[in-house]
This record gives sequence, structure tokens and C-alpha cells, in this order.
Amino acid sequence: MKHSIIKDLNWRHSTKKYDASKKVSKEDLQVLYEAMRLSASSINSQPWRFIVIQSDEAKERMTGTFANKFQFNQPHIFESSQIILFAHNPRYKRENYAEVVDKGIEDGRTKPEDREDAFGGFFFAELNTDENGNTAPWTKAQLYLALGNTLHTLARLKIDSTPIEGLDIELVNQEFKQELGGYQCEVALAIGYRHAEDYNAKLAKTRRSLESVLVEI
Repeated sequence: MKHSIIKDLNWRHSTKKYDASKKVSKEDLQVLYEAMRLSASSINSQPWRFIVIQSDEAKERMTGTFANKFQFNQPHIFESSQIILFAHNPRYKRENYAEVVDKGIEDGRTKPEDREDAFGGFFFAELNTDENGNTAPWTKAQLYLALGNTLHTLARLKIDSTPIEGLDIELVNQEFKQELGGYQCEVALAIGYRHAEDYNAKLAKTRRSLESVLVEI
């Protein structure tokens, strides 16, 4: 298939080795960040926070979180251009949704006099809140919508990436507790440009056949 979207998605892969001398431009980062902000989420809840790790000091802190396990992912920290922590709100409340509602009023989507009616969607968040106020399974699912959108955007920009679930989540959330502000990091994303020795770039892309994953009825 010759469509540009398909070409870009065939181009992308999980990069195994980055070229530390190459950095993502500020212009491309701004496009990426705006695309992340525009990610879809249930009831437009946007229950996420993205922490961009790019300074040497921040990367040193991130490197320390590999002290106990997943050391095979540690080289990405300094070799990639940026590491982005994807975090979600594990206790999503009405006041969190109020920020969404009020932004809708600011943007002209909702009339000020309809503010209370705009909270109707929060009912779905309540359905996904347990007796202890935990919304983590639901908000974590929204986080992966943002991750998928980010991966697609990076492919369109021809920026390499590596989703990293091989993290010591406890250490990451402890080290960046202040920046996370109560949000919970579940996955990170390395971005940058592949090294000539990135073996995965040389391998054929393989996925299950369309017939095995798609059913038209």
C-alpha cells in the first residue's frame, strides 16, 4: 500500500540503539507536544501528565531508577534525545473534570450557563471509581490512548521511539514524585534518532495478517 500513513507506520519500529549526537528539534517537539495534548480520552477526561526528561540532571535521576532491574533499558536514557514519562491520575474526581468543563467554556464549546449540565459525562467516571475512590484501571486505559497517538505522530515526523514498560515503577514514581504531583507513571517513551547499529531497523516488519485481526460483519 502506497498511502503515506501506511509508509510511516511501516517505517517505525521500537528502536534498540539511539544516536546520542542527534537531538529532536524544538520545532518538532512543539508539534509532538500539541499532538499529545490533543489525544482522545473517555469523556474527554484527559487524566494524564507528561514529564519530559531531557536535561543531564534529570537523566541522571532517571538512570538511578534502574538500580534494581531492567538495566537493559538503561542505555536509552542518555542515548535518546528525550524520555517522556506517561502518567495518569489514579484518583480522578469531579474537581479534575471541572478543569475540562471550564476549559470547554473558555474555548467556546460550552456556554457558561450550561456549566452544570456539562458535568453529565462525569457519570461515566463514577462508574469506573471503586469504593476506595480508585480510578486507576480506567485512567490507565486513557493513558495508552495518548501513547498510541504519540507513537503515530512520531512516525509521521520520522522520529524514532521506544515504549518502555520495563521500568521500576516504584522507584520512578518515588524519584519524580514532586513533578508527578500525585499522578502515577506506568510507562515511558524514549524518542530520538536510530543509531547505525540499531539492529531492529534492519529487520523486516512483521504483524499478524489483516484477515486474522479484522472481521467485517
